[in-house]
Amino acid sequence: MIGRTVAVLGATGSIGQATIDVVEQLGPPWNIQAISAHCRVAELHAIATRHSPRRAVVSGSSGENEFFQENSPSGAWPVGCELLTGPAGLLAAATAEEVDVVVAAIVGRAGVESTLAALEAGKRVALANKETLVCAGSVVETLLYGNADSDRTGTHTETASENGSSAWRPLAGPRLLPVDSEHSAIFQCLETARDTQRSCERLILTASGGPFRTWTYNQMREATVAQALKHPTWEMGKKISIDSATMMNKALEIVEARWLFGMPAESLEVVVHPQSIVHSLVEFIDGSILAQLSPPDMRLPIQYALTYPERLPCPAARLDRTKSWELTLQPVDRELFPAISLGFEVAKAGGTAGSVVNAANEAAVDLFLEERIRFTDIVPACRTVLENHTFEARPSLARLLELDQWARAEVRRWSSRKS
Repeated sequence: MIGRTVAVLGATGSIGQATIDVVEQLGPPWNIQAISAHCRVAELHAIATRHSPRRAVVSGSSGENEFFQENSPSGAWPVGCELLTGPAGLLAAATAEEVDVVVAAIVGRAGVESTLAALEAGKRVALANKETLVCAGSVVETLLYGNADSDRTGTHTETASENGSSAWRPLAGPRLLPVDSEHSAIFQCLETARDTQRSCERLILTASGGPFRTWTYNQMREATVAQALKHPTWEMGKKISIDSATMMNKALEIVEARWLFGMPAESLEVVVHPQSIVHSLVEFIDGSILAQLSPPDMRLPIQYALTYPERLPCPAARLDRTKSWELTLQPVDRELFPAISLGFEVAKAGGTAGSVVNAANEAAVDLFLEERIRFTDIVPACRTVLENHTFEARPSLARLLELDQWARAEVRRWSSRKS
């Protein structure tokens, strides 16, 4: 196996920290050449001290070396480690010649440009930033397939009918490997099928159900920030924890799956699985269903994305088969969790819908964390903004980013009117 050099964008977050653990466990010739954080300089410095990367980036500042001098902890940065800041620093880390694989673990829209830059530079991308595909799936499709005229509004079957190309155009593959446990599970299951294009009928994403799985609407209406952040299975950052509570994370994963695997929205499904052991399932045309099972530990899908197509011993936990364990699969209550229906609508629409809903959700989550709106206002805010925007089927990246800013401002205006 050829050794890999890794850039970890979002190194101080939960995915970034798990990635660093995986690389440490893999050992030489695996090594970390670039790291980034938004503003947690002390944690970034600790990682740099252990791994001596060529580049360290603080993306939340644009002050260059003055920023590091004013905010760094005691102790020098490793010799030869270039200190960078801002979006330009992220792009430099993502496209650095010495980097083989980029782990895109920056949360939210902020990770889109660096992920696209890594793909354009020919890097393998281990994708944990689902927003890249939610906001700009058609742009990624063009980067990987080189077809700027593809239909970005519906299924890949529609694309094929207009352009005479193959209907099966998944984005997941050697260049783009999913890190989300659900999409990694689907990718692993599809790898076992010889004729996936004709035999795959349905992709089934599992959802933990979050902390409010058994709550009523009235209970959720009064939910506090602390309650929404208390996920029953995973330890995650604030934004993704709120997304899990609303199930907006699953809505975004529906859109991501539509792009990753080239499947129309009608061929996607979501079920609630509280144990978080079955990470996703694939149903084939003969009725057979394959599933990928493992304890809830992100190190397994991260390592698979790094080492694909090889499998190596992994530090992730194993299922303890000396004890009894249950596997519960339940349908989603879409009245309590309207984000799921919204996700299917966005996946089917394509175009500008994903960018608008993602931005609206990020803005609404911020307002909830600031206790300016109720928990149950988050998804209605997203739907309102989606319905009020002027849909475009074939947007440019510049237009998608413009609508991102518009949607955030629109949520704030919606919140003010509601108040």
